[in-house]
Amino acid sequence: MAEHSEMNPNQPWMTFPALEALPEFAHRFTLRHPDIAVDDERAVVVAHLWDWHHAQAKELGFADSALCIAEQVHGNEVAVLTAPTSEIIPGTDGIIANVPGLVIGIYVADCCAVYLADPCSGAFGVVHSGKKGSESGITRQAIEKMQQHFGTRAEDLCVQLSPCIRPPAYEIDFAAQIRQQALEAGVPAAQIHDTGLCTSLDLHRFYSYRMEKGRTGRMLALLGRRA
Repeated sequence: MAEHSEMNPNQPWMTFPALEALPEFAHRFTLRHPDIAVDDERAVVVAHLWDWHHAQAKELGFADSALCIAEQVHGNEVAVLTAPTSEIIPGTDGIIANVPGLVIGIYVADCCAVYLADPCSGAFGVVHSGKKGSESGITRQAIEKMQQHFGTRAEDLCVQLSPCIRPPAYEIDFAAQIRQQALEAGVPAAQIHDTGLCTSLDLHRFYSYRMEKGRTGRMLALLGRRA
């Protein structure tokens, strides 16, 4: 079921009410920037967007050195962080942590960014889950690691799916796969949230890898624990 999200047409980012209700965490999902050119390959456009994306983390109250980024190789590896790192974390598509003052960033452009927040233990994470990540269970992997490393209980988790491509624009409903993984891990249905928004249907607001044939920008999913 689609849920309401906070998307102001005058600002190039959005927030989600379920995460806004957790004051110990700060989050944001950047949208298409109206003035930054993105008709290029991934590495080039990420470099074009980097300063603006970095500024988004600072606006949320995090230090320059607090933003941690995964390499994103369309796998299901999830890194566990106990301290900020300025290096891109190789071979990973997700990050979990419980460190106050740390913020996680995951890039998407049709794939889903899955936010995980545990207000009881203070653990949090974001994973990049598209076709391959969803098929290989990256959301389930992240929840299991949060349980192992931080004592998270599935019944305490808030799970938020970002806008992503969906049928009929794409042949696979990986949003449904992500939701099923969270349910099977023990997250209550009422604590799994999804806007239902399809990135392919609004190129004024979203970047879409499929619709723009790979030459497009990236949205950035940000989630951090306030210091």
